[in-house]
Amino acid sequence: MKHDETTRNNDSYEELRRIRRRRKIRQRQRQRRLMIRRLIAAGILLLLIILLVLAGRGIFHLLHGSEDADPGTAASALVQTETDSAESLEDSSGTIADDAISGSEGAAPDLSQSTSDDGNGSARAASVGASQTGSSASAGLLSSNPVLPDGTIQVGDVRFLAGYTANVSPSAAWPAESDVQSSHAVLIDESTGTIVAQKDADSMIYPASMTKILTILVAAEHLTSLDGTFAVTQEITDYAYKNGCSIVGFQVGEEVPIQDLFYGTILPSGADAALSLAVYTAGSHETFVEWMNEKLTELGLSDSAHFTNCVGIYNDNHYCTTTDMAMIMKAAVENDFCREVLTAHKYTTTPTAEHPDGIEISNWFLRRIEDKDSGGIVQSAKTGYVTQSGNCAASYEISDSGVPYICVTANAHSAWRCIYDHVAMYKIYAP
Repeated sequence: MKHDETTRNNDSYEELRRIRRRRKIRQRQRQRRLMIRRLIAAGILLLLIILLVLAGRGIFHLLHGSEDADPGTAASALVQTETDSAESLEDSSGTIADDAISGSEGAAPDLSQSTSDDGNGSARAASVGASQTGSSASAGLLSSNPVLPDGTIQVGDVRFLAGYTANVSPSAAWPAESDVQSSHAVLIDESTGTIVAQKDADSMIYPASMTKILTILVAAEHLTSLDGTFAVTQEITDYAYKNGCSIVGFQVGEEVPIQDLFYGTILPSGADAALSLAVYTAGSHETFVEWMNEKLTELGLSDSAHFTNCVGIYNDNHYCTTTDMAMIMKAAVENDFCREVLTAHKYTTTPTAEHPDGIEISNWFLRRIEDKDSGGIVQSAKTGYVTQSGNCAASYEISDSGVPYICVTANAHSAWRCIYDHVAMYKIYAP
């Protein structure tokens, strides 16, 4: 009896132990499943955070200078990151540029020159030979159109009133905030030289990459030929990288045709192209900037405009007004070659060893505004962006009635807002 009872007790004890072991096993399994679920949830959360960050960066580029990058060329997105463009890497000083030029070092650096003529590899002297450049704007084969006897200048199919001053019309409008959100704006009828609408147009702004309009104008007026190439230097690419500039994507040592430097300066707002063009034309960036300021004096703008670099990098001494920039745009549009560059919607650079298929670049302001109803056709444009001036742009339109207008705005909160402000200025305030 006792033996049977002992056996039953042992069996009960063993059964209890087995039950406890099974419970512990199930508990450990539940804990493992819970841990796996938590790890999966953490992974999903991390993935969502990464996607949100990437989406935020994409939205930021869209709003602030993605005019400088062609979304159809993802392979070149890294080298083409105003703004734009436009027009976009924010640096520690809080500045950002276009098209995307940022940094606090605005003074023109001494960038070494490396050029060759017509691909024969012979080095050019730092002073730049007279066969390629002239010592004054009048020497250039690409100089602006002459003034006609009636005091006008023929610009394509229309005529501009000669001169670089603008008179405010007694009926000039002050654009409503609901129409034009940029804090600075001006609209000028170039057939009469009359300001027909303005908003704080004579206050100082930082022009950002709109600067490059003057860059190509000065180069065009000093060059006597577009023949030849320029070998991009390490100093130029380093300068663009250091200051977070938008670039075309030319590589060190790449032999770039001079015409490509003009288009590369404007369409993707390429600092590498602008600096190369400056060094090719003047022998150094410093000398070229001196020529830019001489041109401002020639245009009668030196009392309110002064530039420190050919790219548009922010500097306290790099400034103008929207009216000044309209006059710079006018001078550039009066130059047939500059107008051709500023009018191009897309362009493919010449194939080189480094880029066998060339590089496709775009003027995103023109491509985005072309289907908008502005009361005419926007012919030419250049954008810019630095934190201190917001999104800005200069554009040239011929209205449906054949009147030429130039519009400049600054301090819009996004690249698209800048476009809509130009549409409103032309559509609402052009007589």
